Amino acid sequence: MTQQTLPFKYEEEKKEKNLTGLSGLLLYLGLFKSMSLDILINKHLEVRKDKQGYRDDQIILTLILLNLAGGQSVSDVEILEKDMGFCQILKSMELRGRIGRNRVKIKRRWRKKIKNTLASPSSIFRYLSCFHNEKEEEKRKKGRAFIPEPNEYLSKFAELNSELVNYANKMSPVKSSTLDMDAVLSATGKRPALFCYKGYKSYQPFNVRWFEQNLLLHTEFRDGNVPSGHQQLRILKESLSHLPESVEEVYIRSDTAG
Repeated sequence: MTQQTLPFKYEEEKKEKNLTGLSGLLLYLGLFKSMSLDILINKHLEVRKDKQGYRDDQIILTLILLNLAGGQSVSDVEILEKDMGFCQILKSMELRGRIGRNRVKIKRRWRKKIKNTLASPSSIFRYLSCFHNEKEEEKRKKGRAFIPEPNEYLSKFAELNSELVNYANKMSPVKSSTLDMDAVLSATGKRPALFCYKGYKSYQPFNVRWFEQNLLLHTEFRDGNVPSGHQQLRILKESLSHLPESVEEVYIRSDTAG
């Protein structure tokens, strides 16, 4: 099966060399390339702008692919790294269409010769720490629901998601939007986690899904003790700001917490 977007095609291979057990991820890579997701990530986040090492798009796309592949933790990225065929595809993507100065610029990001195709778990953890707003932690009060303000980098994810939503609506345009608003309990054994209303430790992210497009329009990560009805009006207003201008009607679906 020929693949036009990226420099590969599907073939039956009898030898083990260049084989990949992650061929399903290649279809997602084609989608990412078609929508210029790497360019959008670098445009909006700019955590790693003009710095040595892995770029924003390389780390974010690694986490997306890890999630799609069923990874349970950041350390599972090492499983992807061991897939030689998959890594070969990623390397060819990196240099595809890059000539002259652009090709040299990619190589200059590294002080030493790069060994891995994907960022290491330690590199990813350091990157993720950039989205934590440490100053907000001082405002926490025991026994009270608290939602920390996102820092500069974390808030830019909303801008990036708006781009993705707009892309989806251009491909399959609709003028009506039904927003499903609800919180979801996610049980955890982490020590800092707080108890939810059902009596166990959890986190309680609040999600807004666009039903017609089957897309997550907006999400906010919350502690387990934050009531699902807390600040829903703010969430609704933020969600409306992410809808494409072509949407003419908006309907809301919510439970009694709303």
